[in-house]
Amino acid sequence: MSLIRRYGVLVVSALALAQPAQAALFGNTDELTRQQQALQQRVDALDARLGKTETAMQQNQPLLDLLKELESIKAEMARMRGQIEVQANQLDTLGKRQNDLYADLDQRITELAKAVKPAPNAAQASAPGETATGSAVAPSTPGGSSQADPLVESRNYESALALFREARYADAIAGFKTFLKTYPDSSLAANAQYWIGYSYYALKDYKTSLAHQQKLLATYPDSPKVPDALLNVATNQIELNDMASARKTLTELVARHPGTPAAKIAERRLAAIK
Repeated sequence: MSLIRRYGVLVVSALALAQPAQAALFGNTDELTRQQQALQQRVDALDARLGKTETAMQQNQPLLDLLKELESIKAEMARMRGQIEVQANQLDTLGKRQNDLYADLDQRITELAKAVKPAPNAAQASAPGETATGSAVAPSTPGGSSQADPLVESRNYESALALFREARYADAIAGFKTFLKTYPDSSLAANAQYWIGYSYYALKDYKTSLAHQQKLLATYPDSPKVPDALLNVATNQIELNDMASARKTLTELVARHPGTPAAKIAERRLAAIK
C-alpha cells in the first residue's frame, strides 16, 4: 500500500472515531439547551405569577391598609387593657387605704372625745346605784340615757368600727345598728350612721348606702360627719349614673364646707365630671 493510501486510511479512521465524540458533545449541548429553556419557562411562569400577585396587592391596597390598622388597634387595645388592670388594682388599693384612714381618724376622734369628758362629780363618785346620800338611782337603759356607761358605749362603737376595718362590712352594719338602737343620743351616733352608709357602699349596694347617708344629713345636720356624708352621697349618685344630682351634691359640699378634706376631694371630682 502506498504511503498516500496509508495516510488516507488513517485520516478516515480518525474521522470515524471523532464522529461519536462530536455527536456526544453536541448531544449534551442540546440537553443543556433544553434544560435551560425549561428553566427559563419556569422563571417566566413565576415572573408572571409574581406580576399577577403584585397587581392584586395594588388593587387591594385599601384592604391591606385596613388590616394594618386593625392590627394597630389590637395592639393599642391590649396596651390599654393592661393599663386598666393596673389602674383598677391601684384604685382598689387606694379604696382600702381610704377606708383605713377614715376609720383611724374616726377612732382618734372617739379617743379624744373620751379624754375631754368631764370628771364625775361627788354624786357620781358614790357607789354604783347610789347617790351621795345613799339613795338608789335608775340604772342605765338601752335607750341611751345620761346614766349609760361611757366606757361600755365607746367599746361597743369601737367593736363595730373594728369590723369595718377588717372589711367585714355586713357584720359592721349590724354592729353599728345595734349601737344606734342602744345609744340613740350618743355623741357618736352620727358617726355610726355614716359607717352604716359607707359599709353599704363598700358592698356595692349604692341605693341603700345613699338612703343611709341622706338619713344622716336629715337627722344630724350639725354633725362634723356631714361633709363626709355629702361626699359619699355624691359617690353613690355617680355609681348610679345620676350625674346631675352628683354635680349638685358636690357643688353644695364645696359651698357649705369649704376647706374640709371632703370639699377638696369634691372639687377634684367636679373638675373630672364636668
